[in-house]
Amino acid sequence: MHPAEHAVRFPGKAAIVMAGSGDRISYGQLDERSNASAWQLRALGLRRGDVVATLFANTPEVFIFGWAAQRAGLYQTAISNKLSARDVAYILRDSGASLLVVSPKCRDLATAALAGLPDLAAFVWNGGDARLGDWSAAAARHPVTPIPDESAGADLLYSSGTTGRPKGVMPALPDGPIGAETPLTRMGSALYGMNGETVYLSSSPLYHAAPLRWAMAVQQLGGTVIVMERFDAEAALRLIERHRVTHATFVPTHFVRMLKLPEEVRARHDLSSLRAVVHAAAPCPVPVKKAMIEWFGPVIHEYYSGTECCGITALSSQEWLRKPGSVGRAVLGTLHVTDDDGNELPAGTTGNIFFGDGPAFRYLNDPVKTAAAHDHRGWATLGDIGHVDADGYLFLSDRKSFMIISGGVNIYPQEIENLLVTHPAVADAAVIGVPCEEMGEMVIGVVQPAPGVVADAALAEELRGFARAALGGVKTPRRIDFVDELPREPTGKLFKRALRDSYAAAVSPAP
Repeated sequence: MHPAEHAVRFPGKAAIVMAGSGDRISYGQLDERSNASAWQLRALGLRRGDVVATLFANTPEVFIFGWAAQRAGLYQTAISNKLSARDVAYILRDSGASLLVVSPKCRDLATAALAGLPDLAAFVWNGGDARLGDWSAAAARHPVTPIPDESAGADLLYSSGTTGRPKGVMPALPDGPIGAETPLTRMGSALYGMNGETVYLSSSPLYHAAPLRWAMAVQQLGGTVIVMERFDAEAALRLIERHRVTHATFVPTHFVRMLKLPEEVRARHDLSSLRAVVHAAAPCPVPVKKAMIEWFGPVIHEYYSGTECCGITALSSQEWLRKPGSVGRAVLGTLHVTDDDGNELPAGTTGNIFFGDGPAFRYLNDPVKTAAAHDHRGWATLGDIGHVDADGYLFLSDRKSFMIISGGVNIYPQEIENLLVTHPAVADAAVIGVPCEEMGEMVIGVVQPAPGVVADAALAEELRGFARAALGGVKTPRRIDFVDELPREPTGKLFKRALRDSYAAAVSPAP
């Protein structure tokens, strides 16, 4: 199915509801506006396989332009509006984008990024200026009927860059009709019961892969998307009750914030409309997920994948309660765990996680990284390590690049982070290894205190004792540092590379 088909059957049904303003866009309006934008894309000379870039806030243009690019057979590169102008410019160059379209809120960032790209066509959604044309005014001159050469496009999204410079993930363009099923629509229907009656709460920035793909999958199925302009824990509960939300996606950071609301606030809202609450993007501590299932009921679902989408694992609340800590069994691709020499490992043995038989991908302009993400059999990895149990359930240990080797012992920061964040004095936590002459690497905990908590030496020692009691001495951070805020993406992914680099620079000897 495609939004165009829903526009014919139910033209007045809401496709988009903006949480803050309450503004609604119907399927009929979405179809007409995306058609007009598709004509404008053709007027600019863009043809199937070309790349267009967007720099959007969580606003309706995400979907209007997104469906225009999709029905015009283009690759769309959604760029994070949290990046620096330098990184935006890098992605514009690396992607080979022929066009940039931005939200008015992103005008200044776009203008700075375009300073070194004088020949790139660029538009702001409305209110053009000397550098940025007015997209809405240009599109309004075109028909609201479909372009004659519709074909299915795809996204060309960049990894979040938490372990290095962002990498463009380029899939093959689909060959079928614009309304063909996708792995996500099949997954949403089969595992979560998504359909035309779905009311979906979109809680995260729509420049990220999962939020964007899930929201568009819901519209492909004919549901209604409630868009949060920004996440707020109590607001999310209020929206679920107000709109009788049936489906929502969150990240573990959202769960932590909701669980730390006062009990009277949590009890105030009726959440009985929820059929499936799906989380991914970052590891979820076992106590946090257990508390969410106890609160929301057995509607919590989890999956593991990545921007590359070379495979997916998933599991329900019932499965997780039998296998706490697991991220599920493969529902797309086949799971394999190997050692560093490529030998497949038996069940229960920790190693490198690969997917076989999943969708193909490549990193744009980077054959070396593409090759590094695949083994000699063509199996693909997202760079994580973990093990698969005898029943086929995957348990993640950590990113391979985050592993700490201290005194010859492999230490996985995720395990320590998952514990620290459950302490009532902790709002967020990261664990890193820094160079140490004696041990090779020293384990350091970097903690963001909860509001109102005094971060002092006594708290640091309390947290070390908390870790030692649960994990033993080897995994206990040698030092606890405090920061006002940890560098996380809104999806919950931690920019650990930047954190490690800053510590490494601090302990490096002067030249």
